[in-house]
Amino acid sequence: MATLEDKLKQIREGAAKRLPEETRATMHRATEALRDSGILDAAIKVGATLPAFSLTSTRGDTVRSADLLASGAVVLTVFRGSW
Repeated sequence: MATLEDKLKQIREGAAKRLPEETRATMHRATEALRDSGILDAAIKVGATLPAFSLTSTRGDTVRSADLLASGAVVLTVFRGSW
């Protein structure tokens, strides 16, 4: 099974072959601009405790972290989808 690092390397190599240099340069500049903006300073870090939250389930119900935590530990995963 490939590691995350291996998979990311494959994605970068594929993009280098598929995307024109001008497009890749634009993407790199945008990434650097985001880093320079300080946005990473506000991101939740690995191992940090999340603030209380509520989300809408696929059925339209409101799910509250406090309710879930009352039953035990919670693992939250985020899937951004395929672009």
